[in-house]
Amino acid sequence: MAYAGTATLTISELREFASFSPCEQRYIRRSLDVGLGRQDAFKLWARDADEMASIRRQYVAYQDLKTLRTCRPNDAGFEGLDDFMGKLMRMAAFDLAQGKLTSFSAFRFLYERLLGAWSRPWLPGAFCGAAALPQIRPDRRKVLLHSISEAAATAPGWSDREPSFYPEWIEKEAA
Repeated sequence: MAYAGTATLTISELREFASFSPCEQRYIRRSLDVGLGRQDAFKLWARDADEMASIRRQYVAYQDLKTLRTCRPNDAGFEGLDDFMGKLMRMAAFDLAQGKLTSFSAFRFLYERLLGAWSRPWLPGAFCGAAALPQIRPDRRKVLLHSISEAAATAPGWSDREPSFYPEWIEKEAA
């Protein structure tokens, strides 16, 4: 019975990923390779010098991931909040500035996998804060901030279930 529930949740994760644009899907897979150290992102994802430079910048932007995974702030107090949210917003701002993620849903999907289920309560604040920064073009700011629903921004509780679907590179068959 528990397996059926897990399978249903995995299928809903697959459907959510399928609902993202091809550009978002590609960026999420690449980001997971960079952030989780799964593959050589340069070899797998860089199609030209610009993408090579972008991946290099992403490795630098993601250097605080290990720290973020271990410095969970207390949600009842404010100790450690500035260090955690500062690092998280800087990383989120980098990802949003790339122009590949166009919604809170895609952002949340990526960051739940980069950090874990425990990060869910912190993601709306990091997303809104990063999306409102002047480093994000005004037209993009508007689209991003409109993509977060009131329900997501004000949720009274969060699931502690870890994601089970981590999309990866799929090799194309030679025709």
